[in-house]
Amino acid sequence: MTKADGEKKIGTRGAEPAERPPEGGKRRREEGWMARQVAELRAAERAQPFNEKRLRFLSESRKVKQGSQGVLYWMCRDQRVQDNWALIYAQRLARTEKLPLHVCFCLSPRFLEATVRQMGFMLNGLKEVEKECSTLEIQFHLLLGAAGEVLPGFVKDRRMGAVVTDFFPLRLPLQWAEDVKKGLPSDVPFIQVDAHNVVPCWVASDKQEYSARTIRGKITKLLPEFLTEFPLVEKHPRCAPVLAKPVDWDKAWSSLEVDRSVGEVEWARPGSTAAMATLESFVDQRLQDFAAHRNNPNREALSQLSPWLHSGQVSAQRVVLQVKRNGPRGPSVDAFVEEAVVRRELADNFCYYNKDYDCVDGAYEWAQKTLRDHAKDPRPHLYSRKQLEEAKTGDRLWNAAQIQLVKEGKTHGFLRMYWAKKILEWMPSPEEALSTALYLNDRYSLDGNDPNGYVGCMWSICGIHDQGWQERPVFGKIRYMNYAGCKRKFDVPAFERRYCSVKL
Repeated sequence: MTKADGEKKIGTRGAEPAERPPEGGKRRREEGWMARQVAELRAAERAQPFNEKRLRFLSESRKVKQGSQGVLYWMCRDQRVQDNWALIYAQRLARTEKLPLHVCFCLSPRFLEATVRQMGFMLNGLKEVEKECSTLEIQFHLLLGAAGEVLPGFVKDRRMGAVVTDFFPLRLPLQWAEDVKKGLPSDVPFIQVDAHNVVPCWVASDKQEYSARTIRGKITKLLPEFLTEFPLVEKHPRCAPVLAKPVDWDKAWSSLEVDRSVGEVEWARPGSTAAMATLESFVDQRLQDFAAHRNNPNREALSQLSPWLHSGQVSAQRVVLQVKRNGPRGPSVDAFVEEAVVRRELADNFCYYNKDYDCVDGAYEWAQKTLRDHAKDPRPHLYSRKQLEEAKTGDRLWNAAQIQLVKEGKTHGFLRMYWAKKILEWMPSPEEALSTALYLNDRYSLDGNDPNGYVGCMWSICGIHDQGWQERPVFGKIRYMNYAGCKRKFDVPAFERRYCSVKL
């Protein structure tokens, strides 16, 4: 099958692509064009069948409990209404059984290292979910507490006949799913849908993949089947006999037991509406520069979508569909799909199949050995975690990257690699370096506490998905990056001037 033949199958039925931008120029179109295009595409796909390879049963029971009063979608990782395969499946199940449809989110008081920066972004996005559910006659409930403690009782009290949830490969969410499974009645089916990945994690591979090279072919082979357009989540035809109470968002906010000293950021507005606007601006203004300039922190070439992708406020599948449909001809679209599909789904693969995804024990044997061999090497500098957090090192570029992370909740992707590798160089041991990098990333980054963040730090410090390189002090055979190498890539002084004058 040729590339052109494959692309005909990828979500293009029902809508012609908008006019592509002229070569070498940036599109200027009426604001909001993409949201309108997407609405038309969803409406045209109402009858699209659901690919049941996207789901798996976590329970032995497979039939909706008779005499029940609803189907429940337990929303966790994918916090959106449209373009959500888990909610699409739950609605179709409810329609088939002629039952009302409910959505609930279980708000734990804390989540890993997340601060009010990430939790506030999430809560404000969920407000949009509640409003959209209301317009569609879908009942939205916010339950306060860990899912295993509050969800089974809700299912029993409301007489739910089936529970559908999404997929999150980190240990804590996987444990939540196990706790819910244990608490549900045995005759209520519990179904998981991978609504985050284009190719479901357990379909793409049944083992931990060594690198992008080993998973790329598997995913690419499956894209024609899975990279399809989404059907619309419609107004639900069955109204619940007892309506959901309006969410007390102030009470929800007060229930959080997280660090509130890390303030929210202004550049990223939460919610799916803002995510779509950011995607539109990427396609119109930055995508054509992605291939050539994505490693230059001084250029606006990245999508900036990571906060919304992490929180599930936008679907990676939707992003890829729109980039392929509307992007400029040339290498940027292919380069972006590599990052958004292959690399992202490789991260989920690693965290799902490797229980030590956040520690040195999760590294390959060659990497563990080389790090052990060089653990006692003299470090050129030693900094405390507090000094690093406050950007008080002798490296102005590193300080600039850390200041950007603290102030904006993000660090440019190329610099995040340099940032993590310098932590390995400056900490007494690889274990302390990895722990510190994860702590800083998960505390300050809007896309922290995510498989991509764990894998990014593990790649930088422990060689995950990489190979051995020339041996050197401290790093051993782990890939090395330094200041001089960055200067060959981009205008380092310009980036330093931009951030080093900012006070933390």
